[in-house]
Amino acid sequence: MFKELQLPFVELPKSAEELRAEVRDFIKEELASKSFAPQCDSWLGGFDPEFSLKLGKRGWLGMTFPKKYGGHERTALERFVVTEELLAAGAPVAAHWIADRQTGPLLLKFGSEEQKQKYLPKYANGEWFVAIGLSEPNSGSDLASVSTKAERIDGGWRINGSKIWTSGAHRAHQIIVFCRTEPRTEDRRAGFSQIIVDLSTPGVTVRPIRLMNGEHHFNEVIFEDVEVPDYMVIGTTGNGWKQVMADLAFERSGPERFLSTFPLFKEFIRIVGESRDKSVHVAIGNLTTRLWTLRHMSLGVAGLLEKGQSPEIAAALVKDLGTQFEKDVTETIRLLVSIIPSETSDSRFEVLMAEAILHAPGFTLRGGATEILRGIIARGLGVR
Repeated sequence: MFKELQLPFVELPKSAEELRAEVRDFIKEELASKSFAPQCDSWLGGFDPEFSLKLGKRGWLGMTFPKKYGGHERTALERFVVTEELLAAGAPVAAHWIADRQTGPLLLKFGSEEQKQKYLPKYANGEWFVAIGLSEPNSGSDLASVSTKAERIDGGWRINGSKIWTSGAHRAHQIIVFCRTEPRTEDRRAGFSQIIVDLSTPGVTVRPIRLMNGEHHFNEVIFEDVEVPDYMVIGTTGNGWKQVMADLAFERSGPERFLSTFPLFKEFIRIVGESRDKSVHVAIGNLTTRLWTLRHMSLGVAGLLEKGQSPEIAAALVKDLGTQFEKDVTETIRLLVSIIPSETSDSRFEVLMAEAILHAPGFTLRGGATEILRGIIARGLGVR
């Protein structure tokens, strides 16, 4: 039976708009001092530990965490505004991104008191970076088929297996490993757990997977008899599937799913603003309308997360539509403007176009492949 998907219309509170002005002033100062240059896909490629520390000092990381864990007890909508402004500016936020976006909320909901006290203040300070170990070489986006295993040993676990497309693992301090801890049963989703692994642990190998231009963001992470203590298991052993699904609602629904190419779009509008070509203005109107719609969908998911709900289907829809939008921004501009993309150009427009084109193949991988996401949405709506 077909199920209706509803997202609430969320209006940002006054406190969020006041915060937006603060963030914009900060970004203006940083751009004036040339601490960064706007870039596409800055939440993946913009790795700058010093910039993350600046955000931490301003209280713009760990915003929704309780104060006793180093957080600031602000709302998810206020956090939305901060991330939206940073992404729109193409600021270098990759270092802290995963820890702040999803690992922090994961530990708050399922982690032990020891884990919360040990890691959450570091996330909020912008000094501790995290990678997520989900996909595997022989599993694709079918998480229920992952084969990485953790076996019981005296006082802990021994992990063997590998993960792929692991963003930032070569720079992260730890990785959250989704692995099988119990024998397989008829329920393919049962028997999984999430375990925190320090990436400096003996037996961990990180191998680069480079983009077409040689950039290094993705990795394969191999675990060979990696031993971790029992207290590194997140939540309840065997409850990994439920935890990951809650985790993915944070990963798939944020403004990074439709703002990765926004710096290019903004520069395009600046350059063609005086154009009398009707097709240019039609294209700008079309893309702006889609962007505004996606933004309100993402805000709707943020509103549900604020209420403690876990809207996995809506989050998957935002990610799917956002991926298509980001690719269409690049393709539309390419067709309308004569441009030679170049990462070494003196033209910011040409640099941003090169970044967008080179990063585009990864859009359909991270957060779940497009085909898998559409299957999730179809099942969730009862049409498959």
